[in-house]
Amino acid sequence: MPLWTIHHTPGIFTDEEKHQLASRIADHYEQVGLPRFYVVTLFHQTRPEDFYVGGEPTPAGVRIAIDHIARSNPDRESRRRTARWIRGMLQPHLEGHAALHWEFHIDETSDDLWMINGIAPPPAGSDAEKRWAASNSASPY
Repeated sequence: MPLWTIHHTPGIFTDEEKHQLASRIADHYEQVGLPRFYVVTLFHQTRPEDFYVGGEPTPAGVRIAIDHIARSNPDRESRRRTARWIRGMLQPHLEGHAALHWEFHIDETSDDLWMINGIAPPPAGSDAEKRWAASNSASPY
């Protein structure tokens, strides 16, 4: 379960850009073997007078919190690779905005603390998880 929570000031993303970014995010996780429906992306528009960096209002800002539960990075190099992948995916959507402050972080949580529709997801890479990916939905296993 990657959960991407994207807080942004107005004018950063159009509805089409949100859809494109959310699809691109899901594409990546699907390519590394996760069921596509594990990926949730939430966009929260925040007024500049409610977005503070260093105690000051920020006219153009993006702050992204990413929760990884289905998989975690085993070492520093894989964590840095993940951070570079995310930066590379975000830059095309953000680099055209003047004076934009943007940042992200990733939390990795135990998959023991996660359920979908009341079902603990199957083990990573298992036949049950592959069935979930093929059907793009949760089901008892």
